[in-house]
Amino acid sequence: MERTRHGPLSVVCATNRASELKPFVLWFTGLSGAGKTTLALGVERELKRLNLRCCALDGDDLRTTLNSDLGFNERDRSENVRRVAQVAKLFHTADLNPIVALISPLRKQRGAARALFQEGEFIEIFVDAPLDVCEARDPKGLYHKARQNQITNFTGIDAVYEPPLNPELHLKTHQTTPQHLTDCILSYLRTHDMLTST
Repeated sequence: MERTRHGPLSVVCATNRASELKPFVLWFTGLSGAGKTTLALGVERELKRLNLRCCALDGDDLRTTLNSDLGFNERDRSENVRRVAQVAKLFHTADLNPIVALISPLRKQRGAARALFQEGEFIEIFVDAPLDVCEARDPKGLYHKARQNQITNFTGIDAVYEPPLNPELHLKTHQTTPQHLTDCILSYLRTHDMLTST
């Protein structure tokens, strides 16, 4: 067993890096409805099947738990991203590979998250779909509410989304299937020595 200490927090876990695979954090960013959670959960399922320790952190789930005290102005949204990044860092240090699905609309927010990790560990995945496609999907009815001015500061409608300039992966979910894109992510991990080749 390996004990890792973070100030007052002590995390005890079994090491899963004896194989010398490189640790990583997958950070899915994109508009609501682009497919972040679908891909994150698909990748989590495949990694667990390969016996790799990982944990999905979904922005919607965290909004109703850890970050339930935050609103949707720019300051609170930045704090939301900061907290999620810190949780991902704790998991990563404790030998879990975090899989984050979070709109994280601003480049400076994602840059601050990346800065918490060693070079090569932070894999930014731009989950891309046109706004009209995201609106047509609209699984939570949020775009409709935003168009009706029932909610404000909604990314893509009245709040800006800054696409990544140089993400590790740029996935267009309106052009292919989730399984194909999941396979693309796994291929990237294998190519960069983060998964075994078998």
